[in-house]
Amino acid sequence: MSKANIAGDYFRQGYNCAQSVFAAFKDEMGLEEKLALRISSGFGGGIGGMRGICGAVSGMLMAWGALKGYDTPDDQEKKQKHYASTHALAENFEYLFGTMNCAELLAKHNIVTSSAPAERDEDYYLKRPCARYVEACAGLLEETLKENR
Repeated sequence: MSKANIAGDYFRQGYNCAQSVFAAFKDEMGLEEKLALRISSGFGGGIGGMRGICGAVSGMLMAWGALKGYDTPDDQEKKQKHYASTHALAENFEYLFGTMNCAELLAKHNIVTSSAPAERDEDYYLKRPCARYVEACAGLLEETLKENR
């Protein structure tokens, strides 16, 4: 099953956008599901419902860092390469959807934002475009990982 499908399934189970993308890569990161879901839980809704950077993008970039990030603070070359690849992932999302900002993404679909988590019902899933963003981020990351083996 593709990572896009796995992430979409998490989202449709009620997990937030960041959790859905991040947890889709839990096995590759060597994390138990509960820990992956906890780590990423505060990044949904554009970071805790503040409607900043899309949670799906945050989940994608957290997983990218866990899998391909740097851990030596004085290795400028590795840091620079990681930042460049991080920019590329984020820019790919922005190219597809026009922005990485949660409020702007929702406004494009006439959705009035709130900092409170929305109730997940059938209407929510019909109106919200978030599943598309979750699946796109998981797909972008899966492709990037294949290219960077």
